Amino acid sequence: MKSDLSKHTNIGKDTEAKLIQVGIDSFEKLKSVGTEQAFIRLQTIDPGACISLLYGLDGSLSDTKWNKLPQERKAELLQFYNMVKKEI
Repeated sequence: MKSDLSKHTNIGKDTEAKLIQVGIDSFEKLKSVGTEQAFIRLQTIDPGACISLLYGLDGSLSDTKWNKLPQERKAELLQFYNMVKKEI
């Protein structure tokens, strides 16, 4: 399946392949699913999914490099990351 995901900021071919594997096969679908739910789906196939991946997904939705996300958003995502890591 042809995808437009890797044309967006922070999404390389590896992340694109994993997103497709979990049913997110377009940028529009990624936007509708959202950062947190996309990350949870990715964890089902990659339990070692890291915080940088979470930042990258979020940054892709705002066309921002993952390391340039606002500090308050990074703090929110880190809190979410720590919560979901405890659950697995």
